[in-house]
Amino acid sequence: MNIFEAILLGFIQGITEFIPVSSSGHLEIAQHIFNIQSSDNFHLFLEFINLGTLLALLIYFRKRIWRIIKDVFSNRNYKLAINIVITTIPAGLAGLLLSDFIENNGFFSSLITVSIAMGIVGLIMMFIDRLPHMSELKNENHLTPIRALFIGLSQIFALIPGTSRSGTTIITGRLVGLDSESSAEYSFLASIPIMCGVCLKMFLSSTGRDYFAANIGILALSNLIAFIVGLFALHYLLRYLKKPHSLQTFGRYRVIVACLVLGTTLILV
Repeated sequence: MNIFEAILLGFIQGITEFIPVSSSGHLEIAQHIFNIQSSDNFHLFLEFINLGTLLALLIYFRKRIWRIIKDVFSNRNYKLAINIVITTIPAGLAGLLLSDFIENNGFFSSLITVSIAMGIVGLIMMFIDRLPHMSELKNENHLTPIRALFIGLSQIFALIPGTSRSGTTIITGRLVGLDSESSAEYSFLASIPIMCGVCLKMFLSSTGRDYFAANIGILALSNLIAFIVGLFALHYLLRYLKKPHSLQTFGRYRVIVACLVLGTTLILV
């Protein structure tokens, strides 16, 4: 991988990890469009590039994270922390059990699968306001454990490239009664333990450590770009989601990209 490819993939990761259009899907599409030559360990690059966006999350939500920790240890208020743990468990278990299978199965990384997943989630976003919703909640602090579990179960689908972790959790957050902005904030807070787990898993594996040591320059550059772009993307998204019907915009984008990619892939096959 050359410097241009590292910058390109870092830029894509930084934007699409938080904007609910699927980072994994866009990285797969970019790999095909720009003919990025990948080794058998390319999936390790996709895992390690989470470091930059994880750092962006930690810095952007540092005050909120500190408040949650303070609530637990000083104020004995465990509600939000427990809900985040509940949301994290399903995707964490599914990741441990299924991630290797998905990474090594060409079906999940094919552009056809990616485009179909992007299109389905895009359609749901376009028609989100017409779907049945639970009673409205003031914000994520008022989530019940069962609603937090529903959000956690939806994260499992994000293992499929093209689906989007932020997309599925924001959609489910809306369906369980949160507004778009609160859904996004809770989605990002709940994704921090998952992303920490992914990065820790890579460093605990000898294959992951060897890959990191051999590609530290490219990974540092990609993650730096992902970090900087990710901070801007977070700020933009949370402001944009205050607008009514904001998810429909991302839904339309996803459907258009899905149709273009699927159509082109079927023509070239």
